[in-house]
Amino acid sequence: MRLIAEGLVTDDTPPCLIGGRERDSGRVVFPCPPGERYEPVALSRTGTLWSWTIQRYRPKSPPYAGPEAFRPWAVGYVELPDQVIVEARLADVAFEDIHIGMALELTMIPLDPEAADPVMIPAFRPAGAAA
Repeated sequence: MRLIAEGLVTDDTPPCLIGGRERDSGRVVFPCPPGERYEPVALSRTGTLWSWTIQRYRPKSPPYAGPEAFRPWAVGYVELPDQVIVEARLADVAFEDIHIGMALELTMIPLDPEAADPVMIPAFRPAGAAA
């Protein structure tokens, strides 16, 4: 699997996001910053949708490296229990079925589903959704 960036997810199957726990305070952030101040920690694979919106326009390039033919996608803030809130794409759910408080689980999706060798990004889908 070719990831959009190194150090975002563990090598486990299934993967977990890699956060950083601040050594002095115990505060958790995502992604894990470099340096000695934070220690890498595997984050929960499940969470709750805290807020969301629909991305209806193609983001500016760079940094966006997705397909030219843009299709809207859902993006949400997912609260990982007792850890941190992360921003990620929402997958395998119709826009009209998205609601605050829904249970979600981590998955990996292609940034460009039509690419020959797609780059994978972390996303969240409804808990228990088919792979």
